[in-house]
Amino acid sequence: MKVNKSIIRSTTFCLVTLFILGCNSEKNSKISIEESYASKVDSIIQLMTIEEKLGQLNLPTDGDITTGTSKSSDVAKQIEEGKVGGLFNVKSVEKIREIQTIAVQQSRLGIPLLFGMDVIHGYKSTFPIPLALSSSWNMELIEKAARISAQEASASGINWTFSPMVDISRDPRWGRVSEGNGEDTHLAGKIAKAMVKGYQGEDLAANNTVMACVKHFALYGAPEAGKEYNTVDMSRIRMYNEYLPPYKAAIEAGVGSVMSSFNEVDGVPATGNKWLLTDLLREEWGFDGFVVTDYTAIEEMQYHGVGNFHEVSAQALKAGTDLDMVSEGFLKTLKKSHEDGVVKMKDIDKAVARILTAKFQLGLFDDPYKYCDLNRAKSEVYTSENRDMARRVATESMVLLKNEDQLLPLKKSGTIAVIGPLAVASNNMAGTWSVATDQEKSISVFEGLQQTVGDRVTILHAKGSNLDYDLELEKRATLFGKTITRDGRTDKQLLDEALRVASQADVIVATLGESAEFSGESSSRTNLGIPQVQKDLLKALLETGKPVVLVLFAGRPLTLVEENDTVPAILNVWFPGSEAGFAISDVLFGDVNPSGKLTMTFPRNVGQIPIYYNHKNTGRPLNNSEGKFEKYKSNYLDVRNEPLYPFGYGLSYTTFEYSNLKIDKTSIGMDEEINVSVDVKNTGNYDGKEIVQLYIRDVVASVTRPVKELKGFQKILIKKDETKTVNFTISAEDLKFYNYNLDFVIEPGDFEVFVGENSNTNLKTSFRLTSRN
Repeated sequence: MKVNKSIIRSTTFCLVTLFILGCNSEKNSKISIEESYASKVDSIIQLMTIEEKLGQLNLPTDGDITTGTSKSSDVAKQIEEGKVGGLFNVKSVEKIREIQTIAVQQSRLGIPLLFGMDVIHGYKSTFPIPLALSSSWNMELIEKAARISAQEASASGINWTFSPMVDISRDPRWGRVSEGNGEDTHLAGKIAKAMVKGYQGEDLAANNTVMACVKHFALYGAPEAGKEYNTVDMSRIRMYNEYLPPYKAAIEAGVGSVMSSFNEVDGVPATGNKWLLTDLLREEWGFDGFVVTDYTAIEEMQYHGVGNFHEVSAQALKAGTDLDMVSEGFLKTLKKSHEDGVVKMKDIDKAVARILTAKFQLGLFDDPYKYCDLNRAKSEVYTSENRDMARRVATESMVLLKNEDQLLPLKKSGTIAVIGPLAVASNNMAGTWSVATDQEKSISVFEGLQQTVGDRVTILHAKGSNLDYDLELEKRATLFGKTITRDGRTDKQLLDEALRVASQADVIVATLGESAEFSGESSSRTNLGIPQVQKDLLKALLETGKPVVLVLFAGRPLTLVEENDTVPAILNVWFPGSEAGFAISDVLFGDVNPSGKLTMTFPRNVGQIPIYYNHKNTGRPLNNSEGKFEKYKSNYLDVRNEPLYPFGYGLSYTTFEYSNLKIDKTSIGMDEEINVSVDVKNTGNYDGKEIVQLYIRDVVASVTRPVKELKGFQKILIKKDETKTVNFTISAEDLKFYNYNLDFVIEPGDFEVFVGENSNTNLKTSFRLTSRN
C-alpha cells in the first residue's frame, strides 16, 4: 500500500495555535495539546500494519554504551521496515541525522524516531554526580544544571533523557545511590520537580529542550542486601509514605515518560505489574505519557519465574508498558499473541498512540531534523559559560566533614604535596554515568591546583599507591575508559616516593577514596571503607607529622571512623564533574566556602545499614544522646547507635549559631497556617551559606510516624557577624500522611518542630492541630 508521507508529517501549526490560545494553566495545556494530537495520532494508527505498530514499541540501541549483555543487530534494516520506534545512546549529530533520514525517507510511513541518551548529570559539560548535586540543596542550581544538560544534549541530536532517577535509598551498599538524591522523600521530590523543569523547560517542542524520563518505577533503591537488581519487598504504607512521593512529584511536574524498574513489586516484576503501571501510575496519579522498560527488562521477567518470552511480553503490554528497550519481546511475540487472542489490538494501539503523541509533543512530525543542527552542536556544547556553571555547582555540592583547628582553607603560599591514586585521574573526575563526557578533558586535582594557584604555590605530586591491592577488583572498578593505570613499581616503592615528596611540603592533600566505577550500576559493595592500600598510605602520611587534608572521592556514604579520628580535615568532593580540579581548588583555598550538606547518612560500619534519620521509634528506644549502650534497649553491643555523620550534616569555614526559635501560634485549625522563625548568626570569620532545615514530628497518630521528617529548608548567605531571621510556613497540608487504609489524611494532635543545621538538631518548639476549620 502506498502512503502519502506528507499527510503523516503535515504541519501541526493550526493545532498548536489553538492549544496556545485555549490554555490557561500548565495542567490544562497538557490535556489540550494531547487532545489536539489525538486525531492525527489516530489517523496514523489506521494506516499502520501490526508489524509497524509493534515497531513503534521497539527501542533498540545502536550506540557505544550498553548496560546489559544484549546488543541489537541489523538496526538499519529494521528502521527501513518500520520496526523501530527510537534508538538510544547514539552519539553525534551526523549519525543521528543519518539514521533519522532512513526512518523518514526509507520506511513506508516515514515516522521519525526518538533519540534517547543517559544524560544523567550533564552532557559534555559534566556536573557532579546526582548524589552530590542533591548535597547542594540548591534547587535553582539543580534546575540550571538540568537546563544546560538539555541544551547541550539537544544540540547534539538527543531529544530524550533517561533522567531524573528519584529512587529513595537508605543502603549505601547499593552502588546506584550515586545516581539518586539520597534518603529523604521531601528533598527528593523537590529535586525531581527541579530536574524535570530543567530538562523539559516551558516548551517541549522547542529544539533546546528534551523529554525527561523519571526512573526507576518503582522502589528500585531498596534491594535486599544492597545488591543490584535484587528483590524488593515492602509494605504498601511504606511505599506510599516514603518511596513513592518523589515519582509522584515528577508526574506532577509534567514528566513525559517513566522507566519501569528491574525489581518486583508485591511479587510481580515492575515491568509487568498492572497495579503499579496502570492502577497507580495512570488511574490514581493521572500520568498520560509513555512507559519504557529498563534495559532488557521484559526478557528478564522470565528469570523472575513468571512466564516464557511470549507470556511475559504480553503481560508487560497489558500491564501498561509501552516501549520495549532492547528485548524485542513486543516486536517478536505480540503478533502471535494477538492472533491467539491473548493481546487485544486496542492494547497495542493504546501503547502506539502514547509513543506517537510524544513525537508530536517534541515537534518531530513538524521537523524530524530539528535536533540535528551542526551549528548548534559546534557553538552550544562545552562552552566556557557551561563549564563555569559546572564549576560553580561542583563547589556547592562538596561537603566539609571535618576541619580541626581550621586547617582549611589552605594558604596560597608554600609547598603542597598532592598525593594519591586519584590526584591525576582526570578520567575519573566526572564519576559514573557520564557517557558523553570527554573524560581526558576533565580537570584533575593536580592540574586544577597548578592552573589556579601554581604561580604562588609549589605543587608537588606522587601517586603513593594503586587504587587497591587487588588487581582484579581494581579492574572491575575502572571500566568504561576510566582506567587508572596500575603502576609497575612495588607498593613499597610507591609509598617511599610519596613520603619523599611529602617531606618537602608544608601540607599534604591526600586524594583518596573510590574510583568513578566503584559506585554506580552493578557496583554493590559489602566493604564501604577506603581501600586498604589507600588507608595504609594515609596512615603513613599522617605519621610524617605534616598537616593532612583528605580530599575524599566517593559515590556513596563510606565508613570513615578511623579517618574521622585521625585526619585533621576531610573534604568530601564526591565526583565533581568535568571541572573537578578547578572546583576543588576553589574550595581548598577558600575562594568558595563549602556549603554542601549530606543527603544520606554516613554509617559507622556496614552492620548499621540501613541507617537513616527519619526512622520509626521502637517500643524500647535508646534515649541517651551519647549513643551509650543500654541493656534491653534498641541498640548494638559493639558500636555506638548513632551514625558517624547524620543526614543534613556539613561544616563550613565559618560557624553558625541558631537561637530564638518562635512560632506565631500554638494551635491551628485544619485550614490555617503556622509561621516558624529562627535567628541564625554567622559567628565565624568568613561569609558563608547555611542550609537551615526544618523537621516535624507527629507525636501521636493512628499509625506509627517517624521520629523526624524534613518539611522545609532554605539555603541562605549570611555575612560575617550578620544575623538573619529565617521564616518557614507550615500548613495542615504539610502534616498529611497515608494511613493504614492508604487514605491521605491529616489527624489532629500534637506536633513538634525542630529547626537547625542538620537532622540531629534539638532546638524545638511545638503546636497543636485541632479539628476545627
